[in-house]
Amino acid sequence: MNANELIAHTAVGADIPKSTAAKVIDAYLSGITKSLKEGKDVTLSTIGKLSVKETSERAGRNPATGESITIPAGRKVKFTPAKVLKEAL
Repeated sequence: MNANELIAHTAVGADIPKSTAAKVIDAYLSGITKSLKEGKDVTLSTIGKLSVKETSERAGRNPATGESITIPAGRKVKFTPAKVLKEAL
């Protein structure tokens, strides 16, 4: 499902115009992004939990050349599915 399909699905499900559904989806995703940037976890009981994971600097290899490289430290989003979602699949 892409963004347009999600907006259309939301509009039909909530019986609202697509423009309103797009605003709702944008606000929803903006709130999730803001929380993750602040280092806060986002828990959605029927979907799962999104959290930020710190990664340390590590050694890697360039697959094209085989040359050793250093992969810098960073932050990644970690998703843990909820039990409800696991059972639905």
